[in-house]
Amino acid sequence: KTSWGDSYLMMMDQQGQMTQVSREFGAVTGFDVAWTADGRKQILLSAMRGQHLTELYLLDPDSGKEEKLTGFHDEYLETHQVVEPERFRYESKNGYEMEAYVIHPADYVPGKKYPAVFEIHGGPKGVSGTAFFHEFQCLASAGYFVFYGNPRGSDGRGEAYADLTEKFGADDFQDLMELSDQILKHYPDIDEKRVGICGGSYGGFMCNWMEGHTDRFAAAVSQRSFSNWLSDFGCSEIGFSFDVNENGGKTPWTAPKELWERSPVAYADRVKTPTMFIHSLKDFNCPLSEGMQMFAAIKYHGVPSKAVLFEGENHELSRSGKPLHRMRRLQEMNGWFDLYLKGEKSEC
Repeated sequence: KTSWGDSYLMMMDQQGQMTQVSREFGAVTGFDVAWTADGRKQILLSAMRGQHLTELYLLDPDSGKEEKLTGFHDEYLETHQVVEPERFRYESKNGYEMEAYVIHPADYVPGKKYPAVFEIHGGPKGVSGTAFFHEFQCLASAGYFVFYGNPRGSDGRGEAYADLTEKFGADDFQDLMELSDQILKHYPDIDEKRVGICGGSYGGFMCNWMEGHTDRFAAAVSQRSFSNWLSDFGCSEIGFSFDVNENGGKTPWTAPKELWERSPVAYADRVKTPTMFIHSLKDFNCPLSEGMQMFAAIKYHGVPSKAVLFEGENHELSRSGKPLHRMRRLQEMNGWFDLYLKGEKSEC
């Protein structure tokens, strides 16, 4: 079960009653149950704890205590700097208590001003938390604050919270802008004029949307995105029902004007944010045309933009792409932010 930004192992009885078994913050990625010779239950977890990558843990189901059994990544963590995310909560204008996460730059010096990157997760029914995420750590190692949260539409807070039907670019946009306000208020060492945005899939959609509705951000990296509810219909491997369901039953034939007004590309003439578009040529989830029409639209209107395309990769580039391509993706992202948030030009 996902709760806020963490996932836990749960047990359900025959009556449907749920009991939480694991209690540590982080992410549970798999489990197995066995019994000892004297009849005691043992649970083996694969999980991410603290800033450790996935390891095996022995969980006592009665006490909730975990014993770390493996150290596959200990050597890496001993030789690389990893920054623990901070979390804080605030009362939102939307009526919910909200949670934000912040990673300081590596070698952070209090009182010094730093650029920052605002990361937006995919989904929209995804979630971000404190578990190790390589992209965030790479940015922190390059001298950036990294901040993120889980706006309405995210998992972990119940179905009503996660329902974005006919609210894409509305409720979520409001929450993300307020989260940005909260971060800048709580972390004065972030230079508010040097903040970038970054996201993939739904996060790419929100990057595209935000660019057309605010000039707050100095740079953007929009990845594996979609930008047009009209052209996306019937073209995604998700299936033709996704766009219809997310728009409350509206289709290109019944509500073309409304769907256009809900599409980021409709506001491309307002964009001022320099944007890099990263897309895979075999992305059938968010088709290549979706990212490229947003790229072409803002390019047409004179906004600095760049398209970085990966041959032979799909929607999973950042997770399961070829190692060389995954490294190149991170290099391209960092190079774009270095150029527009630090004024530094780097060669990829």
